Amino acid sequence: MTYASIQAAQNRIAGVAHRTPIMRSRTLDALLGAKHYLKCENFQRMGAFKFRGAYNAMSRYLERCAADGIAPRGVITHSSGNHAQAIALSGQLLGLRTTIVMPDNAPAVKLAATRGYGAMIVTYDPAQQSREVLSADIAERDGLYLIPPFDHDDVIAGQGTVANELIADLQSEGTQLDALVVCLGGGGLLSGCLVAAKAMSPNIDVYGVEPEAGDDGVQSLRSGTLVSFQNPDTIADGARTAMCERTFGIIKTHVRDILTVSDASLISAMKFAYQRMKLVVEPTGVLALAACLERRLPKQYQHVGIVISGGNVDLQMLAEYFA
Repeated sequence: MTYASIQAAQNRIAGVAHRTPIMRSRTLDALLGAKHYLKCENFQRMGAFKFRGAYNAMSRYLERCAADGIAPRGVITHSSGNHAQAIALSGQLLGLRTTIVMPDNAPAVKLAATRGYGAMIVTYDPAQQSREVLSADIAERDGLYLIPPFDHDDVIAGQGTVANELIADLQSEGTQLDALVVCLGGGGLLSGCLVAAKAMSPNIDVYGVEPEAGDDGVQSLRSGTLVSFQNPDTIADGARTAMCERTFGIIKTHVRDILTVSDASLISAMKFAYQRMKLVVEPTGVLALAACLERRLPKQYQHVGIVISGGNVDLQMLAEYFA
């Protein structure tokens, strides 16, 4: 994974993916005594950063098929929601057939959106089946190209465009970040952002944030060995996955630290985003903001980038969280 791969991905998604806004909050800055810059991927197509990696990986697949003179057969993936929607929408835009393996307890809003983008959905019981094994079996049977949610160089490169845009836009205004905070699930977003951030701003400190109930990232970083949990009990459904060797290799080399926050902190951060900034953010999407609000970062940082990774929250669940 190189910065050149992220630059190529930036060119590939240009004009298709949204260049999402950077939002500020005077209340947040006054509360924490520093300036904060929120990269709002909840305004991305299909509502999350995942569109970047999915579209980049599928475009690269079509490029390779064309170069080899073969007809594309279609794409398959496994996902609890946002990557599923991203693959489905990218397939719709690129004219590719998509098959998505999704848990039967995936959020209803994400299931409906994925189906609405034209994907064929295969559901499974996460307590009984492995999504990786199931999707690999279907891919082999039907000749489909497997694009996993994060264990894929083209996906990571696409996700790295989040930090690439944030830092470039701020640098063009004369602002240099000294810290960047990114959510951590499987590590595709964090690892891509690390590569981009360190290339553009070598002295920046980058932090990952995960739920307390699924602190495999913290345990992996402390031990130096990849630790994996199965379906940790957290409302941050996008962070119920664990890192792979590919993403962990990048993260352990470049990350400043990995922080954790409770589900209660996630709800508080969602409320803050909604009430103070008029932003609808899903639990996973607010991990980085929650860590800042909980003052988990060292106090020396004066310019902090925060990645808001997605906004695909079920409205009924949002009401229950706020109640």
